[in-house]
Amino acid sequence: MKVTPANSGPDSRQLMQQVLDFEPVQMLDAEGRRIANPDWDHWVTDLTVEDYQEFYRDMMIARRVDQEGSILQRQGELVLWVPLQGQEAAQVGAISAARSSDFVFPTYREHAMALARDVSITDLFRLFRGEGHSGWDPHAHNFQVYTLVLAAQTLHATGYAMGIQRDQAGWDPAKLAQDGEAVIACFGDGSSSEGDVHESMVFAASNQSPVVFFCQNNRWAISVPFETQSKVPLAQRAAGYGFPSVRVDGNDVLAVHAVTQWALKHARSGKGPVLIEAETYRLGAHTTADDPTKYRGRPEEESWAPRDPLVRARTFLEECGVAESFFDEVEEQAADRAAEVRDAVLNFAGATLDEQFDHVYAHSHPLVEQERAEHRAFMESLEDEETGQADDGAGKGA
Repeated sequence: MKVTPANSGPDSRQLMQQVLDFEPVQMLDAEGRRIANPDWDHWVTDLTVEDYQEFYRDMMIARRVDQEGSILQRQGELVLWVPLQGQEAAQVGAISAARSSDFVFPTYREHAMALARDVSITDLFRLFRGEGHSGWDPHAHNFQVYTLVLAAQTLHATGYAMGIQRDQAGWDPAKLAQDGEAVIACFGDGSSSEGDVHESMVFAASNQSPVVFFCQNNRWAISVPFETQSKVPLAQRAAGYGFPSVRVDGNDVLAVHAVTQWALKHARSGKGPVLIEAETYRLGAHTTADDPTKYRGRPEEESWAPRDPLVRARTFLEECGVAESFFDEVEEQAADRAAEVRDAVLNFAGATLDEQFDHVYAHSHPLVEQERAEHRAFMESLEDEETGQADDGAGKGA
């Protein structure tokens, strides 16, 4: 029997280190100062200080709206709220790089993206109040409705991207001349362990579909730390499917914008999918049903606090010479949007059960209309019963 020498073959630790050295893209340092990045600077050369200000404005408004959502849930006005805090740069950086024609498939936490796509605050919060089947028309914003089913949207995104390819191939002659559309599929580190993500990437790779898989790795899948889910950066997984990937500092709005610009261009030019791993941190709870103090310590949270994307973005703007008055203005605008949220939620009229029958099928169906009639008859019988009881009470009083 041949004995293999103990020192033969590659050192597994060295191989692992090569994987871990897959460094994230940065354009702002940890404090928010601009740093040169020769490989990626090209993708932000046409941005102006005004563009940077809009990034900050969108991030600040998203955070204030998010905070109001948590408050309203604690006050019993919402069934649930999914906090965004800490992930504003990842979302604003990505959505600002997309064309309005690019279709976005969010999870349940992409509030900054929803606001950037002009989804109304009323429609967004109606979902978390439990007052509708879905909050908005996806095609009016090219922004799909939220889903609480982990990773389901990645399948939908890949399917939509495959549909774009078929339209451009002649299935829909009206779309033959269109200038390349692309799709953004949002998911988190927790969803990356779901089979749906694997299946969606297999189909996207096989068909060279124009989809950008945008993973916001916020380090925690509810109470499961990222290190438990994966021993290597998630971006490394793309190699197994045969398409490119990039790690990016998810708290650096410029870097996220740059890599998403590149990824979308790659996808829409017919070169196939891309995986972006935006490394960020969930500063708050997973949802308002979660208590992060049960599974992570204060030292960890404090270590991430200085890397707050809003703090870094503000430092960068100050270095660009932006005056204090701008930040005061944004604070007021964010407060106004938060007040708009509160006013909308407290004044929801609420859908009647009768109206729910309108959303079973796209068109009227005899069985549904029969059930609607039965429901109305039942409700009328209750009203008659209440009226009769009131009359009896009045008679006894006389």
